[in-house]
Amino acid sequence: MTIARAALAYWAVVFALGFLLGSLRVLWLAPLVGLVPATLIELPLMLGASWWASGWLVRRFAIADKGAALAMGGIAFALLMAAECAVGVGMMGLTPGQWLADFAQPHAAIGLAGQVVFALMPRWRACSPA
Repeated sequence: MTIARAALAYWAVVFALGFLLGSLRVLWLAPLVGLVPATLIELPLMLGASWWASGWLVRRFAIADKGAALAMGGIAFALLMAAECAVGVGMMGLTPGQWLADFAQPHAAIGLAGQVVFALMPRWRACSPA
């Protein structure tokens, strides 16, 4: 249960920031610089937030086992993908198939790579001294 709570907290913190930054990226930054540059600008901010949040939550929930930390990241990743799909379907009018097919686009593939790093971050933070 602790792993699930840690994963839910990790997902919530990072998703909230990602929703805010993603909105700014799509509505303001991408029209100015393009989708790929806008994604590349947002990505370090999201990975920094993931580094901070995962480290804080690994300590807060005492996730010391590498396997538990990997499970925390995997659950958070599943929640993130479900939420991203729900946003695509509910707010952007996509079908789940269209949402999935969008990952073939360069900007979306970059974002997916960042999301995979997000999933692995708790595992890395569980192994780091601070």
